Amino acid sequence: MGVLSENIIDVTGMKLHIIPTEKYKTNTIVFKMKAPLDKENVTKRALLPHVLQSNSKKFPTTSLLRSYLDELYGATFNVDLGKKGEYHIISFSIEAANEKFLSDSTPLMEKAFEFLAEVLINPNVDGHSFDQTTVGNEKRSLKQRIQSVYDDKMKYSNFRLIQEMCKEEPYSLHVHGQLEDVDSITAESLYDYYQSALREDELDLYVVGDVTSEEVVKIVNNLFHFSDRTPKNLDEKGPQTKKEAKEIKEAQDVKQGKLNIGYRTNVLYGDEDYYALQVFNGIFGGFSHSKLFINVREKASLAYYVASRLESHKGLMLVMSGIDNKNYEQAVSIIKEQMTAMTAGEFSDEEIDQTKAVIKNQLLETIDNARGMVEILYHNVVSKENISLDHWISAMDQVTKDEIIKIAGKIELDTIYFLTEGAQQ
Repeated sequence: MGVLSENIIDVTGMKLHIIPTEKYKTNTIVFKMKAPLDKENVTKRALLPHVLQSNSKKFPTTSLLRSYLDELYGATFNVDLGKKGEYHIISFSIEAANEKFLSDSTPLMEKAFEFLAEVLINPNVDGHSFDQTTVGNEKRSLKQRIQSVYDDKMKYSNFRLIQEMCKEEPYSLHVHGQLEDVDSITAESLYDYYQSALREDELDLYVVGDVTSEEVVKIVNNLFHFSDRTPKNLDEKGPQTKKEAKEIKEAQDVKQGKLNIGYRTNVLYGDEDYYALQVFNGIFGGFSHSKLFINVREKASLAYYVASRLESHKGLMLVMSGIDNKNYEQAVSIIKEQMTAMTAGEFSDEEIDQTKAVIKNQLLETIDNARGMVEILYHNVVSKENISLDHWISAMDQVTKDEIIKIAGKIELDTIYFLTEGAQQ
């Protein structure tokens, strides 16, 4: 099928990934910075991209920076934070029209790269400090982002499940950091952290569009000069010892209970069993035809919503549901029954085929979008694997019923978390 071809080139201090395609009338550039999650730096790291995207030396105010993007035929620029396994990932992405489709011959791709380099390498700095006002504004915004997790009970219950489930593990840290650490960050300490991140993070630069490797390499070598580095990797951990499943109930002023259940899958992205795990999750709770949706929501009318999702780089499967508080025992019992049914092989060939078709469509839909394409390819950086999308789809197509049953036997219940109505504890 050859749906995704990626040319990976080592340039000093980072890897350049070029994905030539005539699919889009825009060129998309995504710069990713990866480092292990750690408590000491997680909040600074959550603040950093927002400070960098606010302004720069050349564009000292946000309005100047944004109006320059408008001059580039309405180029868009975004920052994003993510967790993949126990890594904290910062992404900067810029999408600009491909000048081949314009009557004006402005070299837009080059200008987009120049803009990215300006934001990353030439920040609005005074001596050894970011601009104080910018940092102050962004600290307020970061507090609001962290607070919003506590206000949105669906997000909050998912966060609390992971906190309880992964108590002694870096994965328990929230992607936006910790509220209590925001005030202590100064414009100076953030600038120090910025310098060490650019020196030590694993850096990957993706370019998707109707481009040639030669032109991209030439521009990148001209604009980006990072030092060589050996990126920090996670400490290899031995297998988790099996623990008794935990049950945690928390009372708050909520009208609808949030039942979140965490399982350890004991399978990571790139493992041989990974494709069977994907199909397992699709049949169990991933889609609207899955067992959880049909049995918990449709037949028993117990849940307002119910679904399961995988954290492929951490080996977790998380079930999220919204239920009436009085239905807790029954909902837990029916969810457990669905897991037992999977272990016993109580699912049809039709369910397997339907699930494979939906996963395949999802993957193909994801790569319809340039940034989605980058996210799919970036799994390989995080996992240190080299899995092509063709291989992913064909390996999943070949998954058998026996392999799905075998996977079901590996999955272990870890934590049941219930946010219920009542006075706050």
